[in-house]
Amino acid sequence: MATESLNSISPIDGRYASKSEPLRPIFSEYGLIRQRTYVEIEWFKTLCAVLPDQPSLSERDITTLDTLSRDFDLDAAVAIKTIEKTTNHDVKAVEYYLRDRFAQDRDLAERTSLLHFACTSEDINNLAYALMVRDARKQVLIPSLTTLLSALVDLADSYHGLPMLSRTHGQAASPTTLGKEIANVCARLERQINSLADVQLLGKMNGAVGNYNAHLASYPDLDWPDIAEAFVAGLGLTCNPLTTQIEPHDYLAELFAAVMRINVIVIDFCRDVWAYISIGYFGQRAVASEVGSSTMPHKVNPIDFENAEGNLGIANALLDHLSQKLPISRWQRDLSDSTCLRNIGVALAHSLIAYDACKRGIGKLEVNAERLHTDLDNNWETLAEPIQTMMRRYGIEDSYEQLKALTRGKQLDRETMLQFIDTLSIPDTAKATLRSLTPSNYTGAASQQTQQLVARLKAKQT
Repeated sequence: MATESLNSISPIDGRYASKSEPLRPIFSEYGLIRQRTYVEIEWFKTLCAVLPDQPSLSERDITTLDTLSRDFDLDAAVAIKTIEKTTNHDVKAVEYYLRDRFAQDRDLAERTSLLHFACTSEDINNLAYALMVRDARKQVLIPSLTTLLSALVDLADSYHGLPMLSRTHGQAASPTTLGKEIANVCARLERQINSLADVQLLGKMNGAVGNYNAHLASYPDLDWPDIAEAFVAGLGLTCNPLTTQIEPHDYLAELFAAVMRINVIVIDFCRDVWAYISIGYFGQRAVASEVGSSTMPHKVNPIDFENAEGNLGIANALLDHLSQKLPISRWQRDLSDSTCLRNIGVALAHSLIAYDACKRGIGKLEVNAERLHTDLDNNWETLAEPIQTMMRRYGIEDSYEQLKALTRGKQLDRETMLQFIDTLSIPDTAKATLRSLTPSNYTGAASQQTQQLVARLKAKQT
């Protein structure tokens, strides 16, 4: 840990700095300034291409502009922050920085008036944030979630046929397999990851209140809505044609909702695994150098799943606030969204930390097959379901009530269940079927369902 991280207020940049590192170039102040600069340059290039009284940019000019974007570094960001001390306006500081750079080039120096032409700050900001979210989703979030899903798929695959006692309402219920319970999580996660990937990222480039007022005043014959749509699409975003001064952020609420659903699924998984560890279904691979408790040396605590649960809770609290706050703006614009937007990276960083913790916890899990078998063998009353269902098939009245009287609130053994089966007036083949059932083999299609899902997801991975 770097010494400066010991002075960090937020654990994102302190204790968990290494875990949130992939998001730092995207959501830091540097990342925001870099994207603002990129948008300003790309808009300048577009204007030079569409304005009838402007000569086209030369290949040299385009190379110079692209180099400004590509080589943007911390020194450039520092220079812009220095200008901001005078302007007290962050976007205007970017414009002035580029004006100064253009002044050093003989061809671009004559065109500085086109920098930030017909723009409001929100034209630049909304696109910059959309690009930041795009990069975070593509480069960090979905890869991290895909890795987590892959770890869960491997776990489901390894234990697709391992029988396990179910617990509905915390009580012994019809058996399943350990792999099938993990497969349930895989199916849910896959659906929500796809939902996250499908959210359209919107942007606008339509001026101070969204009407192209300045654009049309200066160049009334140009199709500015078409130009704006092409420009936004060229950035890899979807143009929102109707806005006020700000893009209304509805798409961000959609994206955050997708992340929150993913996080809830991961919380659900972490809590279940935590409980399975507590009853001995899972052990955890001990790391020799680690300490589980400062006073109880025997303990191996499920800290990774607890860490994930806590960070996901913080992430969702922030994402929920952002989802409710950002789409609301007084009249054509108020500034209350600005500080909130700066916390998108914080919310996603807590999510990322949690995904990594969950993956780390999965890697330590060791299944206690003997403990699972013992639990099954101690709960033969779970076969009340197939017995009463077979009785229904052959028209025996009050079949449910008979099994209720025999089993409700009781823990029965094999002999008691077999004795009851022998009293039934059903065909011998049906009796034989029931007699062959055990809590360990009464798992229905759990194994097959799991294998089908695993095969499909592994095929997608390749």
